[in-house]
Amino acid sequence: MDYIYELKMKVRDYECDLQGIVNNANYQHYIEHTRHEFLLSTGISFARLHAEGIDPVVARLTMAFKTPLKSGDEFVSKLYLKKEGIKYVFYQDIFRLPDMKVVIKSTVETVCLINGRLSDSELFNQLFAPYLSE
Repeated sequence: MDYIYELKMKVRDYECDLQGIVNNANYQHYIEHTRHEFLLSTGISFARLHAEGIDPVVARLTMAFKTPLKSGDEFVSKLYLKKEGIKYVFYQDIFRLPDMKVVIKSTVETVCLINGRLSDSELFNQLFAPYLSE
């Protein structure tokens, strides 16, 4: 896999459940934050898109949990993407640092609403062209 973006983060105490591991819902926050930061790295903010009537939304999400993270663990969230029709599919994996053990493997299918209507996004087609895996 040729990842095109990565973001390092650290588990905060309040993200853990009674078992002392990261609550499963927080992994979705981690991967969403990674996508938003990736978008910012291309020069586009999620807030600006919304203001312009462009809303990328998650259509489907799958996560396979491999190794739990604990409070204080550092990790890296990585992604690459492909285009399938009007969908952009983000392949996002999280690895624990420093041993790079796989924490989760996820796939996030996104679609774009332009002024409330499902549509192909010319902006994203141009913006993501250099990053697409064939």
